[in-house]
Formats: sequence, structure tokens, C-alpha cells
Amino acid sequence: MAEKSIDLPSYLALSFVGPRDEYLRILRAKFDCKFYLQGEKVIIRGEENSVESAHKAVGNLISHIKADSIRDETDFISVIENSGAKTSDDKIQINTPCMKILPRSDGQKRYIEEIERSELTICIGPAGTGKTFLAVSKAVEMMTEKRIKKIILTRPAVEAGENLGYLPGDLIEKVQPYLRPLYDSLEMTLSKDKMKKFIELGLIEIAPLAFMRGRTLNEAFIILDEAQNTTPPQMKMFLTRLGRNSKTVICGDVTQSDLIEGKSGLIEVKTLLCGIKGIGISVLSRDDVVRHRLVKEIIKAYEDAYEA
Repeated sequence: MAEKSIDLPSYLALSFVGPRDEYLRILRAKFDCKFYLQGEKVIIRGEENSVESAHKAVGNLISHIKADSIRDETDFISVIENSGAKTSDDKIQINTPCMKILPRSDGQKRYIEEIERSELTICIGPAGTGKTFLAVSKAVEMMTEKRIKKIILTRPAVEAGENLGYLPGDLIEKVQPYLRPLYDSLEMTLSKDKMKKFIELGLIEIAPLAFMRGRTLNEAFIILDEAQNTTPPQMKMFLTRLGRNSKTVICGDVTQSDLIEGKSGLIEVKTLLCGIKGIGISVLSRDDVVRHRLVKEIIKAYEDAYEA
């Protein structure tokens, strides 16, 4: 039997054990170890290899708890399952008014670093890897720090073969459902009230990609989401909007294009812009999935099916 301990401030104890000790039960089942709270320490006992893995996971968990980035059981399990990533360095984090965000995998860590150092970042990865959420969080952080003056979030209005003409309302009302994920990410990092205020003041703009034509976007953080649904001409139009002192993130999943025909602009741009100074390319995989644990298994099942 082996034993290890790790410091846990007493004010974090409840967040660590979870409601009705549910998080402790998850830890015990995952690592086949015993976990005890003694004073301001977590004691881990079990077989040597299990204790070593559990110790690394608990260290990562405590970093996330300190950052207030674990909101529920799904977040807790996600951090445990990605505990092999070296993400406990609190220098790699995003600070927003509502929460601090720590990377939950090596891929996410590299993605955050790429956004920081590059003027344009292209991120490609499957669903649930945090592509959009991390980009929105970084945008909110930079606006809070007054490093940019405006956030512009855009998506192509193409989803699962639906036709905008059949949706009720005027053009703005028709495209709102397509932009909902961007609103959700903003509400988590900025709060609903602040988000509404900044939108009213014009500091945050959320619009379909077609609205970008003819504009020059200066001193802004621009995010093109679901970029796999852009055509090559649309992608070129967007890229030529970039202005001075701006930062841009393009993200999407090349396996989930809803374009009925033609080549995806995201697939083309990855090859065309590779190697250009100031442009970073970040590729995430199913190992970086931080959504529900089943998402990884679903992605793997589809990958295996199409590779067969």
C-alpha cells in the first residue's frame, strides 16, 4: 500500500467532496483508492500506481476548484478524465468577470497559447473540445483588460439543411437560433446583464457571416464559428475583413459540414495559410473533448465506422 497527500485549503473542502460526498465516490470508483480529508490535506491510499495517478488528478482538480471552473458533476468528471494533461500551471488560464478558465487538456493549453501569440488562429477539432468557448472567453478577457475595443462573433447561417425562408420572422429573427451557442458562451463568462449592456452599447456584435461583407474590423477580437460551413469565397471575404490591432479566431469541425455541395472554406484555408507568419493552426482531437464523457465514445464510434 502507498500513501500520498496534497494540500487542500479548508474553504475548498466542500467543493472538493461535492454534494453528499458524490465527488469523493467518483474519485474512489475511478482510481480504486481511499481518499480522506485530514485538516487541510487530502490523503490518498491504495496501490502505488493508482495513488500516483490519483495524486496527479487531485492536484489538477484543486487547481480547477481554486479557479472556480467546476460548476457541476460533468465538469468534475471531465477534469478527472483529462488529468493526464499538464494543466495545473496557473499561468495558463483565462480570467473573465464570471470565472477563471483553466485548460483541461494539453491540446486546449496549446490552443490558448496559440490565440495569445498569433494574430489569426485557426482551430479545427471535434465537438466538445471547447473551440468556441475558449475563444469567446479569451475575447472577454482581452476586452476586460482593454486590449481590444470590441468583440465580433459570427457564424454562417447554414445548419443541417434547413432553409431560412421557412423560419418565422424577419431576417434578424430568422438567424438568431444559429447564433445561440455564441450567446451561451458569453453569458457564462460575462453574465447575462453585462452581455445585454455591451450589445446595446455596440461593444459586442453577434451577426451572421453575410453581415461582415464590406467592413474593416479594427481593434477587435473576431471569432468565426462553425467555419466548416463556409464556402471558399465566404472564407476569403471574411479573411480580408481583418483590420489593425485585431485578433481573429476561426474554429470548426471539418467532419460536421452542413454544406449541401462544394468544398468547405475551412478545409481549404488550413492548407493555404499554413506557414504564414502571424497565423497559428491548432488541431484538437477527441482526447481534448471536455463535454459529457459519452461524447468521446460517440466520436470514436463514428471515426471507427468511417475508417473501416
